[in-house]
Amino acid sequence: MTAVASAAKPRLVLVGNGMAGIRTLEELLKLAPDMYNITVFGAEPHPNYNRILLSPVLAGEQEFKDIILNPREWYTEHGIKLHTGKAIVRIDRVRRQVLTEDGLSTPYDRLLLATGSTPFILPVPGKNLNGVISYRDIHDTERMMEAALTRKHAVVIGGGLLGLEAANGLKLRGMEVTVVHLSDWLLDRQLDPTAGLMLREELERRDIRFLMGHQTEALLGDAHGAVRAIRFQNGTEIPAELVVMAVGIRPNTQLAESAGLHCQRGIVVSDAMQTYDPRIYAVGECVSHRGVAYGLVAPLFEQAKVCANHLAQFGISRYQGSVLSTKLKVTGIDLFSAGDFMGSSETECIALSDPASGIYKKLVLKDDKLVGVCLYGDTADGAWYFKLLREGRPIADLRDNLIFGETAIGDVGVQGQNRAASMQDSDEVCGCNGVCKGTIVKAIKEKGLFTLDEVKQHTKAASSCGSCAGLAEQILMSVVGTGFQETPKNKAVCACTSYSHSELRKAIREQHLLTHAQVFAFLEWRSPNGCATCRPAVNYYLLSTWPHEAVDDPQSRFINERAHANIQKDGTFSVIPQMKGGVTNASELRRIADVADKYQIRMLKVTGGQRIDLLGVRKEDLVSVWKDLGMPSGHAYGKSIRTVKTCVGSEFCRFGTQDSTRMGIELETMLANMWSPHKVKLAVSGCPRNCAEAGIKDVGVIAVDSGWELYVGGNGGIKTEVAQFLCKVKTAEEVKEYTGAFLQLYREEAFYLDRTVHYLERVGLDYIKSRVVNDVASREALHQRLLFSLQGLPDPWAARIAGVQKNEFIPITLQS
Repeated sequence: MTAVASAAKPRLVLVGNGMAGIRTLEELLKLAPDMYNITVFGAEPHPNYNRILLSPVLAGEQEFKDIILNPREWYTEHGIKLHTGKAIVRIDRVRRQVLTEDGLSTPYDRLLLATGSTPFILPVPGKNLNGVISYRDIHDTERMMEAALTRKHAVVIGGGLLGLEAANGLKLRGMEVTVVHLSDWLLDRQLDPTAGLMLREELERRDIRFLMGHQTEALLGDAHGAVRAIRFQNGTEIPAELVVMAVGIRPNTQLAESAGLHCQRGIVVSDAMQTYDPRIYAVGECVSHRGVAYGLVAPLFEQAKVCANHLAQFGISRYQGSVLSTKLKVTGIDLFSAGDFMGSSETECIALSDPASGIYKKLVLKDDKLVGVCLYGDTADGAWYFKLLREGRPIADLRDNLIFGETAIGDVGVQGQNRAASMQDSDEVCGCNGVCKGTIVKAIKEKGLFTLDEVKQHTKAASSCGSCAGLAEQILMSVVGTGFQETPKNKAVCACTSYSHSELRKAIREQHLLTHAQVFAFLEWRSPNGCATCRPAVNYYLLSTWPHEAVDDPQSRFINERAHANIQKDGTFSVIPQMKGGVTNASELRRIADVADKYQIRMLKVTGGQRIDLLGVRKEDLVSVWKDLGMPSGHAYGKSIRTVKTCVGSEFCRFGTQDSTRMGIELETMLANMWSPHKVKLAVSGCPRNCAEAGIKDVGVIAVDSGWELYVGGNGGIKTEVAQFLCKVKTAEEVKEYTGAFLQLYREEAFYLDRTVHYLERVGLDYIKSRVVNDVASREALHQRLLFSLQGLPDPWAARIAGVQKNEFIPITLQS
């Protein structure tokens, strides 16, 4: 293109280099890539980054470079002139130009305002003290990270999403954190009181303190002008060396108002995202559309799509507002809400509450329609509920099972179909970006995509909050099958290194590294001795990659694995001996009773894994207790095989079709002393009535008349996950081979602390089937590698009785 032709193109100026404005440009470039000469002004000194992911940066889980959405090269590639660190201070609508603080003048033919929002600062005395900050951008995040290095007491004002994420990040960085909230429950705009209370109780277990119903009166400073305390209207004070205000946002309309544009709770725009000046458009948090200002990313991206359509002069799109749903992950806890989730006297409510499992579901109905949803802990059906709500579908035929979600649970307990396969092309996958399954499938086929990163790049699915990444990967796997390329866990293992989990495993495998020292030296670890985060991961990767060669370092294990017992809150330990398949005998029971009397065991409890737990054992008594019990370790404390739960099966039960008890005992014998990325639980049921609850285990085996059905990836923990159908086999030997192959694949490829459900979500069921079911040679090799790695491993209790690491159990004597 000639210089004359380029100069003839109309000039588009974007004020605001954030997510909404840049998304508008991305949509515009799809429709009319050569229509404008584009200039972008951003007040921050950075290219566009994902503000949703500031919290992982604060928590140390990601670095700033990991959350950049559009690097500077992107602007160059698209011919966009980028000015960072330059704020626009004036719009001259007569001359059609914008001016920066340093006097730079830039003309425009079309102007796009995406000035975002500004944090609300409480108008209280002391709000300008050193150490009082807001939480909106990377600069705020860096200030908090810096403060955590030298200060102890942090107070976060505001129990909304940003406030809780700030509190969690500061707690992880070692500060003592108190959250002050005016309302009676947390996230009062996204959760009802019950879910808000559950969230508070969970965060309190993480040592975050809460002061509910407290109103700040003043921030108190020291002689150097730094904040030292916060005083409330009830007269009480608490120490505060860092105060984070996260009490809300306001549309940033200052520039628009100074230019004479109509503003009322935001820059007022039409359905075309056009202001009262037809040459000026606006999108994002700065906008007021039909009297509503939106703060969530999904409606902002909907606005961006409409605005781009009109800037491209198509003029056929209208923004008519958004039906809002909120899917959040607050400090690792999944939350979802939509519609009128509070309900009223004119609505009905269906609720399911299981506080012990961390699950709460509430559905609000009116006139045979779903009008509100609130989910805590288990949000897997959030998109389905939202679809019912948005479509206004009558739910009379679904009502009896509506609370249990989209997948009906039958007699066996699972259907074995992954969610991606059951979705229609029109079903939404990514709520943030409005991406449906059909869009992803089309991009994969037409553009030849093979990784999740490529899917993110071409469709924007999973590129904002990331909560749909697992579902997007399932769709990818279902389309490309064995051509799927696993996306590595990109974040660094810890602050000691920049290497990811996959890169660490690869180095250990390819370089034949056998010790921590070799790993730290070869990968140039920043800390020569590692830390509490990386040492256990390195230890597991060494042992699982090079069995019988790698050196196990007991001091790199957590206290429970070092002591081979579960530490309790009073400092005593829980001892659970092995009872294969939940079967015991009179001799074992007598020994347990004798031990309980001899060592004054405070409680004997039957566990959910069909064993007996001895609670209240002193550490110095552990070895003696094990010796007197004369039973192997039940591994109830480790990242390892835990139990194989069984029902009585065909030997006693009149409904049993196979000998499930014997099958369970054989599996537990085969897997004895197996270490794994996380705990592993199995179950074997003797018939489809599934009394052993095989549908929520890492591996579930269910007997049928013609053999056995195998299910994988279940989880009965905080977030219940139903296992997926793997295959059907005929013989007990096949059960052991397929089970062993799957678990070895998990041991070799999963990242440390990932359960089987997380591994399965990442690689997809089709990949597992390709390695374990369809490829006979692969299955046999995996099974043999498992058996080799477990060969000759000692029972840890027997080893300690024989004197291994005996100093672990000798209490330190303090002399006065």
